[in-house]
Amino acid sequence: VIIYGMALGGMNFLFYMSLRSVPLGIAVALEFTGPLAVAIYASRKAIDFLWIALAIVGLLLLIPTGATETAIDLVGAGYALGAGVCWALYILFGQKAGAENGIQTAALGVMIAALFVAPIGIVHAGAALLTPSLIPVALGVAILSTALPYSLEMVALTRMPARTFGTLMSIEPAFGALSGLLFLHEYLSLSQWTAIACIILASVGATMTMRRETKPIVAVD
Repeated sequence: VIIYGMALGGMNFLFYMSLRSVPLGIAVALEFTGPLAVAIYASRKAIDFLWIALAIVGLLLLIPTGATETAIDLVGAGYALGAGVCWALYILFGQKAGAENGIQTAALGVMIAALFVAPIGIVHAGAALLTPSLIPVALGVAILSTALPYSLEMVALTRMPARTFGTLMSIEPAFGALSGLLFLHEYLSLSQWTAIACIILASVGATMTMRRETKPIVAVD
């Protein structure tokens, strides 16, 4: 549970750090390399080389080496990839912790994540964190970005095969890109949309070719 909570805190912290300089859809796609790696590791089939190749193509398209108008900030990309590593740990240890502790695992994980990340926020913002006008906004963000989605994910992690969970999660980069377009007016180039599509296809393919599980991991009541 402790590792799960620290992974949860690191995942959120690094992801939001990446959003300072990387478009939302691209940040989600880069972060998604974490669960993609988990899916590929669990499969062990020759066709997985195809999914690995697709993922590599997507990453190369997202992070061009030359200085172009569509170049992505490498520091921001690094934060997003770091969030992906934490996401992989979140899946692996969240499944184990959820099987032993049930739905309350999400609450325990969020508490640990807060203890892990809060000192960074205090050093950065200090007393500004207690500004009264920010508290309602902070509560809204906390519910919509952490409490509700991670509770629902914990229910899913403990009640369905990893294959199904991974396939459903594969649409997140597309939702991220569309949300960035609709709400933040972030316009991506054709190559960047192609890169996101490659990562989505790689994730769907990897989860669909995973070793079939006979039943989901059921939470202990």
